[in-house]
Amino acid sequence: MTKLSVNINKIATLRNARGGDNPNVVKTAIDCEKFGAEGITVHPRPDERHITLQDVYDLKKAVTTEFNIEGYPDKRFMKIIEELKPAQATLVPDGPDAITSNAGWDTVTNASMLSEIVSELKKNGVRVSVFVDPNTKMVEGAKNIGADRIELYTEPYAKYYSIDKNEAVRLYLEAAQLAMKLDLGINAGHDLDLQNLAFLKKSLPVLDEVSIGHALISDALYYGLENTIQMYLRQLH
Repeated sequence: MTKLSVNINKIATLRNARGGDNPNVVKTAIDCEKFGAEGITVHPRPDERHITLQDVYDLKKAVTTEFNIEGYPDKRFMKIIEELKPAQATLVPDGPDAITSNAGWDTVTNASMLSEIVSELKKNGVRVSVFVDPNTKMVEGAKNIGADRIELYTEPYAKYYSIDKNEAVRLYLEAAQLAMKLDLGINAGHDLDLQNLAFLKKSLPVLDEVSIGHALISDALYYGLENTIQMYLRQLH
């Protein structure tokens, strides 16, 4: 069964736009779990433009499903993981100025650096996922650095889904097949929504987890958070 992890960054964005504590990110996380989400994802960027450092520590106390903290593995991120020991740390290559993640790691070029980081994270009993493009060389590189899982960057899939969904998913299928052979878990995320999620799941039934934030929170404006989470779960199950 593929788990749905709800990325609540956009809830913090909305709160920060006005100041104060409405909407409350901890309550939202608890509600997401109550409504069926099987994980909570946050990306605490250094500029705190959405999730703040305090949010992460507050959420750790409240989240009862799998807590996934993603980010660039600088000293700040490593300290957060060491102190909080979430279920999963997802390593993304984008720097602090990036609006959102827009590419996966080059796990070959960065093998030495990533190997040290993965090793350090795993000492804390944290599962490590590495954000990669659907490229078999990058998948193999993720295995070589000691990662537990890959997270397939799905923006290209989402972009070409409406043009040719079979071609859009082809490289992801190849990457997933190799990951299975290498005993790597498989996550996916970025621009997945109610239109393209079911086909990805059908094509890659081995998916362990999808992390969805922007589309899900946007849909919740129309359908309500509880109903929206159930709609996404139906695409997966």
